[in-house]
Amino acid sequence: MNQQELNSLRKEYSLKSLSETDVKASPFEQFDQWMREAVEAKLPEPNAMTLATSTFEGKPSARVVLLKHFSSEGFSFFTNYESRKAKQILQNPYAALVFYWPELERQVRIEGKVQKASDAQSDQYFKTRPEGSKIGAWASPQSTVIPNRKYLERLMADFEEEFKGKPIKRPSNWGGYVLSPTLFEFWQGRPNRLHDRIQYSLVNNVWKVERLAP
Repeated sequence: MNQQELNSLRKEYSLKSLSETDVKASPFEQFDQWMREAVEAKLPEPNAMTLATSTFEGKPSARVVLLKHFSSEGFSFFTNYESRKAKQILQNPYAALVFYWPELERQVRIEGKVQKASDAQSDQYFKTRPEGSKIGAWASPQSTVIPNRKYLERLMADFEEEFKGKPIKRPSNWGGYVLSPTLFEFWQGRPNRLHDRIQYSLVNNVWKVERLAP
C-alpha cells in the first residue's frame, strides 16, 4: 500500500458530542456507562484494551489484553508473571491502557500505577476460566522463544495428561495485576477532527475534569 492509498483512508465522524458538563463526576462511573453502551451495542470484545508498559530506561512496548474486572480500586488483567509485560511492570510500575470502540467513535485512555492482585483474587478468577485456558496457563512459557508450534502442543498434551481427572490449580507464576488510575481521558469523535476530549486527573484525591484541545 502506498502513501496516497493510506492518505485516502479517512472517516468523517458523526455529530455525537461529549461535554464536560454532561459527564459523570466520577471517571469510574463514566467508564462504566461507556462500557455498558459498548456491550449493549454488541461490539466484538469490548473489554479488549491496549496495555502499554516500559522498561526502567523508558523503552515502551504495547499489546492487547482483556479487562477482567474494574472498580474504584482499578482495572484488572491477568497474565504470566514471567512474561515481557510482567518483567517491564517490575522495572517500571507505571503503565497506560487504551480502549478503542470504532463503531461508537470512542476511545478511553487510562494512566496509573500497576501492582499485583492478591493471590485470592487471582485464584478466584482462575477458577472461572475454561479448562483449556487453565491448562494453557501451565503449558505456555509466555514470551520466551520456542522452536515451533509442535513444542507448545506437546506441552499442552503433557499437562492435559497430568491434570486428567484432577482439579487444575493456578500456576504460581500466573495471576492478576491491577492498574490504579491517576488519569482518564474520554474521547468522542467529532466532524472535521475537532474531537471532544474530556480529561479527569487526580489532584489531592479529587478528580478534576477538564476539556483538552483535539
